[in-house]
Amino acid sequence: MRHIDRRQLAAVLTPYQRPSTGRSLFELAATVAPLLALWVAVYLSAAHGWWWGVALSVPAGMFLVRLFMIQHDCGHLSFFANAAANRWIGRAIGVVTMTPFEYWRRTHAIHHATSGNLDRRRLGAIETMTTAEYRASPPHRRLAYRLYRHPLILLGVGPSYMFLLQHRLPVGAFREAWAWRSVLGTNVVLAIASAVLIALAGPVAVAVAHLSVMVVAATIGVWLFYVQHQFEESYWARDVEWDPAQAALAGCSHLHLPPPLAWLTAHIGAHHIHHASTRVPFYRLPQVLKSEPIFRNAPVVRPSQSLRLLGLALWDEGNQRLISFRAARGSRGQDGMGGRAAGGCVAGAAAGDVTDQPPRW
Repeated sequence: MRHIDRRQLAAVLTPYQRPSTGRSLFELAATVAPLLALWVAVYLSAAHGWWWGVALSVPAGMFLVRLFMIQHDCGHLSFFANAAANRWIGRAIGVVTMTPFEYWRRTHAIHHATSGNLDRRRLGAIETMTTAEYRASPPHRRLAYRLYRHPLILLGVGPSYMFLLQHRLPVGAFREAWAWRSVLGTNVVLAIASAVLIALAGPVAVAVAHLSVMVVAATIGVWLFYVQHQFEESYWARDVEWDPAQAALAGCSHLHLPPPLAWLTAHIGAHHIHHASTRVPFYRLPQVLKSEPIFRNAPVVRPSQSLRLLGLALWDEGNQRLISFRAARGSRGQDGMGGRAAGGCVAGAAAGDVTDQPPRW
């Protein structure tokens, strides 16, 4: 892939950046209406002991993922042309997704501005150690990291813990007043909504119906994030060599999903385009992919590769690839200073869009 800088990417993507209010409202309605219908059906099933109906939590969870993706675009101020509309719709959705909007928006901006940069690994990303760091760590630190990277934690306990518990506190920003306002404000509204739901449907129905949908959505969401950033020939570089445009085009995968699943996940599979410019609304991503040849050579990831990718855990700087713990044990090479990945799927990131800058904490 030939080198393309930020300005070239901006010139290509600028025509796709302006959202359509009508289209955005349609996408919102097409997501909220079926989600509400499915969620009510799950609640009624749980309240009446029709446990077969809880199976509807799977499609409901998928629509909740789509709603989260709308919140995601609101966080990038790309869903509506009006910034205030993005913020208020994002805050409202944040109650449903149990994700404090402003707190999440700022930590996610860190991901876009630093992902793929080995010297700026901070909030908003899956923790990734280099092989040298892992080998130099004390036994308890290595054990903790191995547990953290285990599939049962990454896609089992982890997603539920993050959305149900971790988001109840401003982790990583405890000293920031805005973070507390965002988190506590969301928590207060959640508490009121929960009290109303318990009064209407009962505590068992709320526990079963609400949590089942949230767990499905959280697991799918974390899986999406993982496969878009964690794979063998990904992009990681030290700060002096880190290139945001390359991190977008060579550091984010193109996740190929069947059309119905691509729609349900708001086309976030075209993740390299999203990282090249966060101001492109999700419903324009397929158009960009079809019309702009420079985005067709992104590393491709397919759902069938997911299990294998979950075994990758350490960045080998010397060989410029993500490897497994077993491969690290068998490797006798020494890490070098990271540069551009050899090719293939990407792990990293950049802020191809200069509008997303990390907050100064």
